[in-house]
Amino acid sequence: MARFLFKLSAKGVATLVKPGRYADGGNLYLHLSKNGGRRWVFIYTWKGKQVEMGLGSARPGQVGLAEARNRAERARGILREGLNPRQADRAQSEIPTFGAYADALISDIESGFSNRKHIAQWRMTLTKYASAIRDIPVDAITTDHVLDVLRPLWTTRPETASRLRGRIERVLSAAKARGLRSGDNPAQWRGHLDQTLPRRRRLTRGHHAALPYPQIPVFMAELRDRFAPAAKALEFLILTAARSGEVRLATWREINLSEGIWTIPAARMKAKREHRVPLTERMLAIIGPPPVNLDDLIFPGRSAEKSLSETAFAALLKRMAYGAVTAHGFRSSFRDWAAEETTASHDVTEMALAHVIANKAEAAYRRGDLLPKRRKLMEQWEAYCQGRAAPNIQDTPFARTEHQVE
Repeated sequence: MARFLFKLSAKGVATLVKPGRYADGGNLYLHLSKNGGRRWVFIYTWKGKQVEMGLGSARPGQVGLAEARNRAERARGILREGLNPRQADRAQSEIPTFGAYADALISDIESGFSNRKHIAQWRMTLTKYASAIRDIPVDAITTDHVLDVLRPLWTTRPETASRLRGRIERVLSAAKARGLRSGDNPAQWRGHLDQTLPRRRRLTRGHHAALPYPQIPVFMAELRDRFAPAAKALEFLILTAARSGEVRLATWREINLSEGIWTIPAARMKAKREHRVPLTERMLAIIGPPPVNLDDLIFPGRSAEKSLSETAFAALLKRMAYGAVTAHGFRSSFRDWAAEETTASHDVTEMALAHVIANKAEAAYRRGDLLPKRRKLMEQWEAYCQGRAAPNIQDTPFARTEHQVE
């Protein structure tokens, strides 16, 4: 039996990065997910069905190889006694702390996240902001504990507090499903915490400070005087009405110069569907001629292999004394301009912003993406941004747009 055990080494585990399962022997596996998740699993057969039992996170500082082997041996012993390890171990083991269970849950569910940033946000909030309850057994968490965590953030950082509450609720719900706690969820909002905490202000999620569109031509003139890579990328973002990640991670393979189209793959789109953007004369001038390697980034960061950072646009706007404006807010500027200054239909504008059609019945019949009409609209927008089509309205002081554009 010994020759079938201990196939892995602590050093080897630390260096493994390719997604997949790595057997240590004796039903113990190291599972590496595509998005960087690392966890130990014990796989066995119970009543003719394969069962996967999580043994904890394999990240540095959590469950090491030696401890994973101990847990696997305990599970094998339970199997030899004719019992189900998952059920027996749950009944016999000590109740984990909230922190330990939260960490294990994140490792179990992280493969379902499409964005690594979201995984990091889960870990950060449940570590930093929930620090006061991390050492409390998960079955002993009460409403008072949850309120102690939420109240310092509820009015000062309402969006963070709301997300934290939801994540605590998810952890406690999962613990209940595993038989680790019982009763109502103390982090539940409706019919519980909503009776104690004040309702959040409506304006939180999805609103981004935007520059009123009458000020866009002046801003764009200032932007064109800058030669930093971030300035070119930001100008391209504004002209295309695209989102930050769509522009920062764009590659030359997505560009069709002969047809003047930028095709953003579904994986980078918020709606998870491919989006075509008509390229105008100025957009093509910004990106210039293609390189030899079509997999190169169009707007690289400090090196050709790395994209611009998520904070590149915010830093640029701050240097330009527009620190209150966000890159995402320019989508609101575009939509306000389209509504006030053009005859473009609502559908054309929504398509230009890559918004999902809210009416499911209408969406089912819509096959085209209105590309010719959107090309005309984007050409008008480019002319306006370059000051070649002055608006017939009075200039307005800087303020947040009233619209919400995601």
